[in-house]
Amino acid sequence: MEWTAEALLIGVRRHGESSVIAEAMVAGRGRHLGLVRGGRSTRLAAALQPGNTVQLTWRARLENQLGMFTVELLQARAAELIADRTRLYLSQTICELLHLLPERDPNDRLLGMAVRLIVGTPDGADLARFELALLDDLGFGLDLSSCAATGVTDDLTHVSPKSGRAVSRTAAQPYLDRLLPLPSFLAGRGNASPHDIADALKLTSHFLEAHVWGPRQVERPAMRHSLVELLSRERD
Repeated sequence: MEWTAEALLIGVRRHGESSVIAEAMVAGRGRHLGLVRGGRSTRLAAALQPGNTVQLTWRARLENQLGMFTVELLQARAAELIADRTRLYLSQTICELLHLLPERDPNDRLLGMAVRLIVGTPDGADLARFELALLDDLGFGLDLSSCAATGVTDDLTHVSPKSGRAVSRTAAQPYLDRLLPLPSFLAGRGNASPHDIADALKLTSHFLEAHVWGPRQVERPAMRHSLVELLSRERD
C-alpha cells in the first residue's frame, strides 16, 4: 500500500541507532506515524523538525502496519521559529496538543487551524479557539450557545466547570465563585483583550485537564504556561 501527501510534521522520536519514527498531520488521514530510515542523519535532521511542512510518501504491506515514510522538505520553519520566542512556544504547544488526537482519524479542521497558527502572527484568541475545537473533536466540546439555567442565548458571561455549558449574567450571580468567566469574544461579541485571552486559555485549560490530561495521565504542553503569559500581554 502507498500514498503521497503534504503534511505538518508534529513530532519525531528515536528508533534504533539511525532511524526515527515521525509523526505528522495529513489531510484526510489525520495523525499518522511512519518509520524514517536514516532519520537521524544530518541530511534529514533539518527536514524532520516539528512545525515543518513536508511531503510524505507512506508505504506498507498492510494498512494497519506502522509503515515507512519517505520525506521531502517543502517548508522549513525552524530558523524563523527560533528567532521569535512566542512563535516557537506556540508551534511547540500546537504540535503537543495534536498528539492527543487518535491515530488516522481525519481532523482536517484542526490541521487547517494549526497551520494558520504556526505560519501566522501569534494570536491568543485563535489558540483558544483551536483548543475549543480540539476538545470538540475529542468528544468533550463545550456548549456556549445558550444558558444552562434559563435557555437564553444572549448575555452569556460564564461557564459551568462541570457541565461545560454557558451561563447568563443573571443566572450566574449567585454562583460567581464557582463558575469560570466566558470571554465575550468566545460568545461572538467584540474583540479579545489581553485579559480576555488569559480567561479564555484558563477556560480551555480547565477542560483539557479535566477530560484529557488528567484522565490520560499526560503532562500538559511544557511551553503552554509561558506561551499564555506572552499572548495575554501581547496587545498591552
